[in-house]
Amino acid sequence: MSEIKKGKPDKFQWTAEEAQKPERAIVLVPEFDAPVERSRSSRLEEAIGLAEAISLDVIESGVIPVKAPRPATLFGSGKVDELTGIIKSSDIGLAIIDHTISPKQQQNLEKAWNCKVMDRTGLILEIFGERAQTKEGRLQVELAHLNYQKGRLVRTWTHLERQRGGLGFVGGPGETQIEADRRLIQERINRLERDLEKVRRTRDLHRSKRKKVPHPVVALVGYTNAGKSTLFNRLTGAGVMAKDLLFATLDPTLRQLSLPQGTHAILSDTVGFVSNLPTHLVAAFRATLEEVIEAELILHVRDIAHPDSEAQAEDVYSVLDQLGIAEEGHDRVIEVWNKIDQLDRDAVEAMKTVRTTTEGPLLISAVTGEGVDELLSRIEGELSDEDSVMNIVLPLDEMTMLPWIYENAHVISRQDADDGSVILEIRAGREIRPKLHRFMQE
Repeated sequence: MSEIKKGKPDKFQWTAEEAQKPERAIVLVPEFDAPVERSRSSRLEEAIGLAEAISLDVIESGVIPVKAPRPATLFGSGKVDELTGIIKSSDIGLAIIDHTISPKQQQNLEKAWNCKVMDRTGLILEIFGERAQTKEGRLQVELAHLNYQKGRLVRTWTHLERQRGGLGFVGGPGETQIEADRRLIQERINRLERDLEKVRRTRDLHRSKRKKVPHPVVALVGYTNAGKSTLFNRLTGAGVMAKDLLFATLDPTLRQLSLPQGTHAILSDTVGFVSNLPTHLVAAFRATLEEVIEAELILHVRDIAHPDSEAQAEDVYSVLDQLGIAEEGHDRVIEVWNKIDQLDRDAVEAMKTVRTTTEGPLLISAVTGEGVDELLSRIEGELSDEDSVMNIVLPLDEMTMLPWIYENAHVISRQDADDGSVILEIRAGREIRPKLHRFMQE
């Protein structure tokens, strides 16, 4: 067993040579006295899955009871010493703490354990950084990472003195370096925010172009690894990466969806949600998630075979609330209970018996295709409700309205009458329905 190299926390950098082999890691899940909806085993399994998502070699793992969180180290001194021995004997170079820790706690634990320490937020950012493929995705990850690191610069420069004597306007080198770095980071954050604003405007432009041939948008949301990408591929025939891996999808993908009665829609696959997703991370990815905000219909894909499916659903609705899709917006959310192929058939039949209304959750298997036809029919039924499909008669003196209708609604059929009027059957989005209703009343 090789000995851990000695060095200050600021020396823990991954070289290109070291990056070629998996980093040996320990995963620690703090358990507080406050009641938790998830079981110990599933929380630990998810934390290990997050670590393995960036190819870390998890050597040790465990749930650590924490009765009274210590401001300096989170864990008590006895537990810190015990973990020091485990980390040293196992030659571990990275400790993952599945909880948010302060910069001071991170600094003290790195000093005690002589290895790099990363909290849950930092780990999720690392995963996002590795997964992002598009320019937009990389910009969003970098913005979230810089906002995260801005408050943690103090640990990077612990080897520099903080103050020294001399003239009043000459600060210590550590203080100067920290302030300079903060200024550079803030400047970079400002540039990224400007770039993302351009991305948002471009996305708005693309969305407005789609409205000229206005297919409604159906967005897939759900907890990470719930099977969204597998379902996306099943419905559209796309080749989106679908693996049994947390955060396999990061960048949004849009494909045309053909429904049984000839209706067309745009299906959007989005990043999976996760518990304790930092608010600033949701804010950074808001440009991507605007497809969800603007969607006519949202499919909430749940891994119904997971023991914590209910708690995962609550986390998804929590993120939707952050996006402004609160309770009143949930009427456009359809719950899709996926992975029924992993359940006992008697359990599946019992679930189907409980479903007494057509508005209830849909039971499907994205892998086998069971229940997918019913899902497609349900989507079409929701998109073709009485409010969205309208019949309009345009008299000859109202023909100026015709180009606007073609630009903002989907014309299903058109009939030109002998008197010069035009009879239209259209599908209209919720944002233009009030204007059309007023027009018909007049």
